[in-house]
Amino acid sequence: MQLEGTLNHSSERENLSETSHNKSLLLAEPWKPCRRTRAIVKEWLMKLISCLGTVCGMEWYAYAALGILTAILSFLMDLSVTKLLTAHQWLYVKLEGNSLLQFFCWTLYPACLCAVASSFSHNICPFSTGSGIPEVRTMLAGIEMPHYLSLTNMFTKFLGLICTLAAGSTVFLGKVGPFVHLSTMVGVYLSNLCTLVQAKNKEKAAGEILVVASAVGVASCFGAPISGVLFSVEVMSSHFALRHYCPCFFSAVCGALTFRLFSVWSGDGETLRALFKTNFPTTLPFYPLEILLFAFLGLLCGAVSCCYLFCHRWILQFTKTNPMFNKMLTTEKALYSGMVVFFLASLTFPHSVGQYMASKHTMKQLLTSLLDSRQWSSHSHNASVQPLLEWSSPGSAVHLSLTVFLLMKMWMLVLACTLPLPAGYVMPVFVYGAALGRLLGEGVAYVSATGLTSGQQWGSINPGGYALAGAAAFSGAVTHTLSPALLALELTGEFSHAVPIFLATLLANAVARSGHRPSFYDALSISKRLPHLPSLMKACPQLLSTPVGQVLGEKSVQLQKAAVPMEVQHAVNTSTETQIPVVDSHDSQVLLGFVLRSELLMFLRHCKTEVLEKHLDEVCRIYPNSVLLSPHNTVQEAHSILSFIGHQTLFVADRGRLIGLITWPEMKRIIEDLAREM
Repeated sequence: MQLEGTLNHSSERENLSETSHNKSLLLAEPWKPCRRTRAIVKEWLMKLISCLGTVCGMEWYAYAALGILTAILSFLMDLSVTKLLTAHQWLYVKLEGNSLLQFFCWTLYPACLCAVASSFSHNICPFSTGSGIPEVRTMLAGIEMPHYLSLTNMFTKFLGLICTLAAGSTVFLGKVGPFVHLSTMVGVYLSNLCTLVQAKNKEKAAGEILVVASAVGVASCFGAPISGVLFSVEVMSSHFALRHYCPCFFSAVCGALTFRLFSVWSGDGETLRALFKTNFPTTLPFYPLEILLFAFLGLLCGAVSCCYLFCHRWILQFTKTNPMFNKMLTTEKALYSGMVVFFLASLTFPHSVGQYMASKHTMKQLLTSLLDSRQWSSHSHNASVQPLLEWSSPGSAVHLSLTVFLLMKMWMLVLACTLPLPAGYVMPVFVYGAALGRLLGEGVAYVSATGLTSGQQWGSINPGGYALAGAAAFSGAVTHTLSPALLALELTGEFSHAVPIFLATLLANAVARSGHRPSFYDALSISKRLPHLPSLMKACPQLLSTPVGQVLGEKSVQLQKAAVPMEVQHAVNTSTETQIPVVDSHDSQVLLGFVLRSELLMFLRHCKTEVLEKHLDEVCRIYPNSVLLSPHNTVQEAHSILSFIGHQTLFVADRGRLIGLITWPEMKRIIEDLAREM
């Protein structure tokens, strides 16, 4: 017994000593599980990256991943919105027979969704409201706005946009703008991942991915890669570089292909086809003389767009200057959104004015019905025509419903643009333009059917063609772009109407651009006082002649060529620029060039190791200036050089004497000061 106790005691001591030894080893080197397995996986990953890198650069895989991931997000968003809209319609139908309950179901459902979207965005990430395109354009112009690319912003904008779209055609808002913003956020994170794998200039990669992502956002919404790239060229980029051309198309095609494949796999279609199926006649799409009517439609859309843009600018200014609206949009965003949406939903209630606006249709159903090629006026007594069931109320003609729709949706859309929630504005104006074109097409069809036209018999007028041309012309006039014309063709596949669509869009743009009127996105940039110079020049053309010397800030840190280490140390401590100007002497101020900050740090280390004190020009290389500005150059010229050439620093000199320098932070300060003076 004693021997057994002694053995147990000794074994316990051995176990304790072994435990303490293992504990010391754990403290000395933390235990990592599966080291061999992780090493093997890491080795194979490095081999895979090496093999992929031999085929093409890693950035091309990032472009493909950007298109695929954005398309998946678009499909998931559409699926979620469809489920929520179906639930609303199901509940409304179940309450058939009780008008009061149907009214509350019709109004409170979208009001609550929009209130949740506003409250969620305000409390989680206030930067997620609105379209996001003005901010992305500002970032593409070279201004850093990292809070608009955060992961929190992406999560908030995605969920908030689902709630906005689930409100249906009552709110009459779309998803293109916010989805372009979402695409840029995904692109930036993929770019950061790519720079970890492959050594590359991070700023250059981030700039390229923003341009590519703006094209992918449109392509993933509609499966339209060509118009997506053109949208990126016209709306997003101040200067579109040719090196972005192939990456934009590659990523946009990946996104469009993935989006359409998901539509096929979900059962929405049998094969890859246009998003909106139309049945335009192929033998004679339109008569030659109808070109004049399409031209008139373009002029009409341009004139109506001027009215809409004026109302939009007025409401933006009113909400900023009116104390009550300003307070509600600052502190009570959810309450404001709920009240406005409840008011809009009350007007679109199907048992009231909504019966004249096809209010039961969703945005997609509205556009599909408006693009119908059949003449509704000739079937006014035939209820078997499906689109006519919603657009023709008992005792009223189709023309009345279209007119009421256009008059009501004009100011309702202007009011909806003030809602502080994630929302897009391209699709609403696209549908509005389609209704405007449809009204003209139905009028032409009615005139031709009554025999008022002489000479040629126009018995097969296609009002859907006018609707398609009106959609492209009006949305192009509102945004001051031509990409909606290509978008209309890609959405429907009706390339037989390419000529009248482009003609109408060009004429509408000509009317909308006259008088230096700002576009829809320019008005948003001006209202938010974003440092986006192209938008500010639309509102204040005199900025074109503002000289650089008039707006330069304090004189920058500079070095003379015979600077001693103490002066160099002071310049390094007080300046964060990568290029520091070098002058002949502080008295003459003659600019010799610039020296790199990295070489200055090497110079200081060199002086510490040696006893002899040397001058700056004896150790560091002074680089000549490739671009030199005069104080008489305009701010626009300086901004164009920074955007187009990509220089980090521009030096301003007058007759060889250094006056100052302009960097992107300095340019941002200059533009912000100009915006405050407007």
